[in-house]
Amino acid sequence: MHTIEHAPSNSTDESPSILVIDDDYFMREMLTVLLEDEGYAVATAAHGREALDYLHTVARFPNLILLDMMMPIMDGAAFRQAQQQDATIASIPVVVLSANGDPNLGKKLGVEAHLPKPIDMETLLQLIRRFV
Repeated sequence: MHTIEHAPSNSTDESPSILVIDDDYFMREMLTVLLEDEGYAVATAAHGREALDYLHTVARFPNLILLDMMMPIMDGAAFRQAQQQDATIASIPVVVLSANGDPNLGKKLGVEAHLPKPIDMETLLQLIRRFV
């Protein structure tokens, strides 16, 4: 897992934080750079189990989770189910980023939004601003 130990130069300790959960290393890194440039603090996880472990040890919960669906070890649906069953993290908003084009996916998972891949970065930033 890649966690930010120091805030990027244009963010502060009070900057909104985002947890990116995606098994694709390049997607995690691209989102990290984009979000840090926008002033967000970012942590990443390669799969749902790693994300749950992080959430159970972090001092401050993220303001938003960006969640991929198809991942090894624990996929996005299993992560979301575990998140919803854990009262300490259930209220963290989730935006699904997925190649799954099902227009009802977000509703099925009970998430704030579903953005299909490939991701339009401006649309993603607008969504993030709505929920953070």
